[in-house]
Amino acid sequence: MGGRAGDDGNSGIIEVVATVASLVLLVITLPFSLLFTFKVVQEFERAVIFRLGRLRSGGARGPGVFFVLPCIDTYCKVDLRTVSFDVPPQEVLSRDSVTVHVDAVVFYRVDCPILATNNVHDYSHSTRLLAATTLRNVLGTRNLSEILSEREAISHNMQSSLDEATDPWGVKVERVEIKDVRLPVQLQRAMAAEAEAAREARAKVIAAEGEMKASRALKEASDIISESPSALQLRYLQTLNTISAEKNSTIIFPLPLDIISPFLKGFAGPARSE
Repeated sequence: MGGRAGDDGNSGIIEVVATVASLVLLVITLPFSLLFTFKVVQEFERAVIFRLGRLRSGGARGPGVFFVLPCIDTYCKVDLRTVSFDVPPQEVLSRDSVTVHVDAVVFYRVDCPILATNNVHDYSHSTRLLAATTLRNVLGTRNLSEILSEREAISHNMQSSLDEATDPWGVKVERVEIKDVRLPVQLQRAMAAEAEAAREARAKVIAAEGEMKASRALKEASDIISESPSALQLRYLQTLNTISAEKNSTIIFPLPLDIISPFLKGFAGPARSE
């Protein structure tokens, strides 16, 4: 503890001496030194200033004009605007052992310039690498059906994971979107064949249900017609009218039922006597 306090004291003395020397140099070289001491940052930027390697108190400077001492002050500009980048296509093995290629887009911004410059070497490159790793990890816990149907939930889960991991770097992940999910060609063909078979099965079921309903309706109609001979005659005439309305070469000879009814009764009588 005593050694550290001594080092801090020596560093403080050196900083004071260097500051005084820089001010003297600034005064001697006036007005040319003003070109190197006043700096400007835009509205969307912040400047983090270091004096002799140490972070200056007061936080990041900007927007507007700020003052640096020559030879002892250095600064780093940080852009606060939202940045977007594409996550390279990742080959992911889903939980049900299906290989898919997925790519995404990430939107982030710097929330704390001091953390972004002091806690990580390159926050942009680190965020890109972390996004690719997080995409593989999140999708590896999902089935293929979930990857295809729950993109919004996967994007929200990935955004939460990235935001938590990049918080010590002063980076805020605002949004993550899954752009595309590409399946192998053989799997696409298998899924298409499965969907076609399912559609054919549904069509057969619907046709069978229609036949069943039609047969029931025909049975009810036959029961009603059998109760009244005149109803059968009217149905007979309606059928003739329908056929005659069509332009075809069919020739029909109407035969009244009253003519053949005695013959039908005559055939039915001997059959019963036998």
